[in-house]
Amino acid sequence: MLTDEQHRQKMQQRKAVQAQRLAERTREKGLIIVHTGNGKGKTTAALGMVLRSLGHGYRVAIIQFIKGAWEPAEKAVLSHWSDQLAFHAMGEGFTWETQDRQRDIACAQAAWELALSYLTNPEYRLVLLDEINVALKLDYLTVTQVLQGLARKPEMTHVILTGRGAPPALIDAADLVTEMTLIKHPFQEQGVKAQPGIEF
Repeated sequence: MLTDEQHRQKMQQRKAVQAQRLAERTREKGLIIVHTGNGKGKTTAALGMVLRSLGHGYRVAIIQFIKGAWEPAEKAVLSHWSDQLAFHAMGEGFTWETQDRQRDIACAQAAWELALSYLTNPEYRLVLLDEINVALKLDYLTVTQVLQGLARKPEMTHVILTGRGAPPALIDAADLVTEMTLIKHPFQEQGVKAQPGIEF
């Protein structure tokens, strides 16, 4: 166990290293951010960035690709920032509910066209493409069209792409990738149903 003096010296060294790292990193750019994996929290983490951006006074757009058959609770909360935020739930719900592949493809393509209007608009500092990775995995969109769209974004625009199954080409193109890993879930382990405030 460290003495108080050893701890103080260790923290001083750590502070110096951190200060040097911060001083060396001066570049700013709009990031391509991917949240993927089988674990819970991909959209929730993205919404944390949305709230930060709104808190800084930035304009934000959210396009939900799969969700949309119901009014998500986050839409109600975020409505307080209606002057800064554009929120579009463009899907028709889970694919096993719609059971109409062509309609699902048409919805995803319409969501993508709308997303492009925000991705290419420099007035929007952050664009969240929620569950777009699922649309890619199901071949409702192509990786090529998404990468071409991302290439058109303004220099300082951040884009977050969420959903399990992010394709390797998107991961390669991204600046920041986080994979949420499922360790345990009450739905599988205990038969606990999805609950408001936790899942929706």
